[in-house]
Amino acid sequence: MSIDYSEKIPNNVDLAGDRKLQRALESWQPNFINWWKTMGPAVPTEDVYLRTAVDVGREGWAQFGHVAMEEYRWGVFLSEHNADRKIAFGEQKGQPVWQQVPGEFRAELQRLIVIQGDTEPASVEQQRRLGETAPSLYDLRNLFQVNVEEGRHLWAMVYLLHAYFGRNGREEAEALLQRNSGDLDSPRILGAFNEETPDWLSFFMFTYFTDRDGKYQLGTLKESAFDPLSRTCEFMLKEEAHHMFVGTTGIDRVVTRTAELMREHDTDDIAPHGGIPLDVIQKYVNFHYSVSLDLFGSEKSTNAANYFTAGLKGRWQEERRKDDHVLTEDAAHVDLVRDGVVTTEEVSALVALNHDLRNEYVQDCATGMKRWNRVLEKAGLDHRLSLPHVGFNREVGLFSGHHVTPKGDVVGPDVWEASKDRWLPTEADKVHVQSLMRPVYEPGKIAGWIAPPTNGINDKPFEYEYVHFA
Repeated sequence: MSIDYSEKIPNNVDLAGDRKLQRALESWQPNFINWWKTMGPAVPTEDVYLRTAVDVGREGWAQFGHVAMEEYRWGVFLSEHNADRKIAFGEQKGQPVWQQVPGEFRAELQRLIVIQGDTEPASVEQQRRLGETAPSLYDLRNLFQVNVEEGRHLWAMVYLLHAYFGRNGREEAEALLQRNSGDLDSPRILGAFNEETPDWLSFFMFTYFTDRDGKYQLGTLKESAFDPLSRTCEFMLKEEAHHMFVGTTGIDRVVTRTAELMREHDTDDIAPHGGIPLDVIQKYVNFHYSVSLDLFGSEKSTNAANYFTAGLKGRWQEERRKDDHVLTEDAAHVDLVRDGVVTTEEVSALVALNHDLRNEYVQDCATGMKRWNRVLEKAGLDHRLSLPHVGFNREVGLFSGHHVTPKGDVVGPDVWEASKDRWLPTEADKVHVQSLMRPVYEPGKIAGWIAPPTNGINDKPFEYEYVHFA
């Protein structure tokens, strides 16, 4: 299933065989390019060393080379078709998957696709000006790689809207370019995608925590009985892995440099020495983790139950689960606050599916903590980073309306107000981090607040000229 790059819109879905659909997408394409020029990366470049998808198989699916950003070949790519695939969960478990949208689920499927599609351009908008303060050409290239692939993921959802949802789908595709991150009149749908990404520490946190939420959301849609959506998300997950790599290794390198400065100057307060103190890194972890947890929705959700029962949205790695994949007789425990303490409540497993997905995410996020703490341990430091309690700083779900400390204690509003500056980034913290954000565009050079990477991109050295400026 190689991708046809002779087409105006590269694709492996035989757009040429559906002229009406092809014309509709080609009419949307200029609007997308205009959005990219207006809301995409603000740094003018001649070309960037980017990877471009050329196939959807397991091996050799991408090629690398210098590409002019506005000439990047965004397109429509679905993973391989499996003619024997069956629905793996819900009331229709065991039946053939759908190649068209069942009328009774049309509105629900369209809504799921629109919400997923809305997150993709939002993150590009949030990161628009980050290139102006890139700590190295390597990092600038990684930012641009994330940006172009988020743009391609938008194309993935727009294709589904155009191909399967008629006029309503076309209107929703137009609206995806009309909303903008943080816009007071027309904001993005999900709260986390209206937050600023004003500095590179925030960017690394976003790509670690928020893109990791994206991984799990895509993983549930990959299980969908609507086969085109499943195949779309399966391929998107290949690209998403790099985005999380950027966050994981980015925070690695910040922690490494912080540890070096702490040892060199024998102090925790490395701000005067051009570093980011560990307590500030912890505050950024607390904020981005808690905001990302809100993206999973309420711990108890009848919508999630209905999506599962209908076959629209499964669980993470559904077919590896050792149960009946129907769940009508199963129970689960969800976290909540009762009588001023955090406790659990038994509910139907169907109602607790958001909670189940969130638990998978939490375990995954914990691996980053172990990784970064090994950096501190290797440096001979006693300090450790940690994830706050899942109830901390929540605005969505059963913890919203409660004040929970990072350790999991429920406190009153007075205690919260008096203590929150120890737990969340203050204006002074943000100002200090922002003060370090100075561009370093010379090949092989890097800003003083972050360590260089262990390896370059695609076997290229760190000193390689990943970006040529206009």
